[in-house]
Amino acid sequence: MKFENANVLITGGASGIGRIMGRMALEKGASCLIIWDINPRNIADAVSELSKKGKVKGYIVDVSRNELVVEGYQRVAGECGEVDILINCAGIVTSNKTFDKQTPDEIIRTMNINTIAPMFVTRAMLPGMIRRNRGHVCTIASAGGMLSNPKMSVYAASKWGAIGWSDSVRIELQDMKSDVHVTTVAPYYINTGMFDGVKSRIIPILKPEYVAGKVIRAIEKNKTFKGIPFGFHFIRFWQAILPTRVFDWLFGEVFGIYHTMDEFTGRKKPGSVATKAS
Repeated sequence: MKFENANVLITGGASGIGRIMGRMALEKGASCLIIWDINPRNIADAVSELSKKGKVKGYIVDVSRNELVVEGYQRVAGECGEVDILINCAGIVTSNKTFDKQTPDEIIRTMNINTIAPMFVTRAMLPGMIRRNRGHVCTIASAGGMLSNPKMSVYAASKWGAIGWSDSVRIELQDMKSDVHVTTVAPYYINTGMFDGVKSRIIPILKPEYVAGKVIRAIEKNKTFKGIPFGFHFIRFWQAILPTRVFDWLFGEVFGIYHTMDEFTGRKKPGSVATKAS
């Protein structure tokens, strides 16, 4: 789908790749960029910076609360018009603790932001897209939703859920013969600060600008699924043909993926156990 003359809404759009994708959308001629985030300072900074490229509106919306999502979208529709392109980008990771040490609050918060929030946001906007027979929903999941990884079990679960949900919606729209499209994105670790401390032995940590560009192009081409880097498309293939112990040894020990979270620190907020990412 083309960004030109489209209303584009990005959750978590005030920082990280969300902010970069917002800039790119405006450069491609978006009629209005709508930023949803929970950080007022980041929203103000993003609106100030990106307004030089085009029309930008910023809103404080907690996407994990459905009533606030519905209220927020009513306001957006009244002030900007209905959304044509939605990019679900908001996400969190809380720690590198093993599952037995995860707290109920960490589990609930991670699932709410990473899995349930994209559902709430999409549910608010999808009926209008279907009615107009025009629109695109892109959800930024994670390679962690394709490959189990120790010390990030809850995060991996949240992203597995996001991938399964997003691709199911794609099939539903396909069966409706709708011209509304869905793109699911599964990137490796991105150097935005969200995964500070992560060590990747063989696979390079991705640059934000690179990932943002890949996502924007995937939306323009109506790609159904985008693994970043490309090699992650083959994870399921290797899981299918290799015995579990061989797969664990190859990806976990040789590639070192099972140890990437050993020294994780994240971008901690004072007095908070959670890291907000976009």
